[in-house]
Amino acid sequence: MMERAESGQKLYTRLRLWEFPDQYVIEPTDGSAGAPLAISRKDGSMSLIDQVPHCSSVRVPKIQTIFGVVGLLKLVVGSYLIVIKDRECVGSYMGNQIFKVTSLKVFPCDHSLKSTTTEQKKVESEFSALLSVAEKTPGLYFSYEANLTLSAQRLHDLGDESKLLPLWRQAEPRFLWNNYMMEVLIDNKLDPYLLPVIQGSFQNFQAAIGKEIVEVTLIARRCTRRNGTRMWRRGADPDGYVANFVESEQIVQMNGFTAACVQIRGSMPFIWEQIVDLTYKPKFEIIKPEEAPRVAERHFLDLRKKYGSVLAVDLVNTHGGEGRLSEKFSTAVQPVICDDVRYVHFDFHQICGHVHFERLSILYEQIVDFLEKSGYLLVNEKGDKLKEQTGIVRTNCIDCLDRTNVTQSMIGRKMLELQLRRIGVFAAEETISSHANFDDSFKIMWANHGDDISIQYSGTPALKGDFVRLGQRTTQGIIKDGINALVRYYLNNFADGTKQDAIDLLQGHYIVSVSRDMKAPSQARGLESVASFPLAFALIMFGFLFALLSLRQAPYDMKHLFFSLLWASVTVGIAAFVRANGRVFCNRPRLHKPRQ
Repeated sequence: MMERAESGQKLYTRLRLWEFPDQYVIEPTDGSAGAPLAISRKDGSMSLIDQVPHCSSVRVPKIQTIFGVVGLLKLVVGSYLIVIKDRECVGSYMGNQIFKVTSLKVFPCDHSLKSTTTEQKKVESEFSALLSVAEKTPGLYFSYEANLTLSAQRLHDLGDESKLLPLWRQAEPRFLWNNYMMEVLIDNKLDPYLLPVIQGSFQNFQAAIGKEIVEVTLIARRCTRRNGTRMWRRGADPDGYVANFVESEQIVQMNGFTAACVQIRGSMPFIWEQIVDLTYKPKFEIIKPEEAPRVAERHFLDLRKKYGSVLAVDLVNTHGGEGRLSEKFSTAVQPVICDDVRYVHFDFHQICGHVHFERLSILYEQIVDFLEKSGYLLVNEKGDKLKEQTGIVRTNCIDCLDRTNVTQSMIGRKMLELQLRRIGVFAAEETISSHANFDDSFKIMWANHGDDISIQYSGTPALKGDFVRLGQRTTQGIIKDGINALVRYYLNNFADGTKQDAIDLLQGHYIVSVSRDMKAPSQARGLESVASFPLAFALIMFGFLFALLSLRQAPYDMKHLFFSLLWASVTVGIAAFVRANGRVFCNRPRLHKPRQ
């Protein structure tokens, strides 16, 4: 089902990168005898050459093995080549190996900087520094032969002509992580070098059910349209594209049969935000509330075109700030409710609390009719499509991480049991939990899936992961959740702004322009230029320490009592100032202008 590329258009699987003084040369070394690619170190221009240039005995070029070209990124003056330095095989699907990127490397093509102004050098330095953040991008996967951007059903439905196209031409642009970075290579018609990369997750396992071997695969595909970090990408944009939109596909293969079911997650589809301000839970702000119905309509129209009927499962709280968002979602979606669009609200925290996740059975009873009607893909050993999926479950909480993953794993379990009964492996009342090894592998697969998605969006593994992994809440899991919550707080406030800038740069959401970017993107003014949370924290601790030392001497000397009160006042004043100006002390994105 995931077609191999035709022999004339195979991707290079192993390459050698030569670092000459004036150019990089990428030479295929996988036995394909393809033409080497030369990239100018002055401006990033590319061309195919007949052979690798002769090496000078005086200056021997540095040589290293790479496993793919991700693309080229142009900044103010220079260009930057991004390649896959290392990879790890994480499994296979339909005989095609799937690899995870374990190391990215950026090679600058910026020799032209030597003839530029000081201001241009400064701006280029600001932007290029973001690429060191980009090198640490988690959850990148690729295959030299399988199209990972398309679901099994869409791959099956591809026409014969489409299957002859290079992988990048077949790819779904929404899920093609390096879509923007590939543009220069596409313009130069470098098909064998054009390696599609997705961001998401790939998990699979094999297990025995009686004498039968079942292989289960779970793939996540992250949409690039509104990609970003937890606090800096919330809600939808005016076109209806939502933050943290991820397509999750569970595929089972057995006895020649292939069955697949797709679910999606994504932020509530209207314009809202939650700007960090040093509080643990910043308040939610609904932007342009009058626009909510129109944005929601665009969002669901897009989903219906791509997936068929839609069931929106909203897991947020009924009360408090979450309640306001849930109410707005419910109101905004009402005009589009029809036979093909349903909305179900399920207050996860009120019904399940922190430990009773088995109560998700209440939700299942509300949606089982939709699941059975929308169905799943089923293909027999001859490649004939016996069933197809005609609808999608769209799940959201606030982050679309922890509650969402628990819920999606429950739906995935129920759908897999339906598929195994249809294939004839399970009896009418047989369940996954009746097969211990299979059950354990299934839980681990979904827990890892949730962790991967969560790390990309929030910086930490998913909360409530112990239930998905073990089937129950544990004391160790609750403690781990507390630690991860604190880590999220730190990252959201003091690291994710820079990370968001790096994402916007890589995805082409911010296009660098020589005319408009003659000022460094992180140039700050006023209070922002001196604001530093570590400095403020140090001053608070300094004041607290001196207040404590003076207080110890206060019973013996009124002067020490006075200084105790003075230092305590200074400490409280600094803390109040930091709290009042929380947004200034946070690490905020600097690239505000959208792609033109």
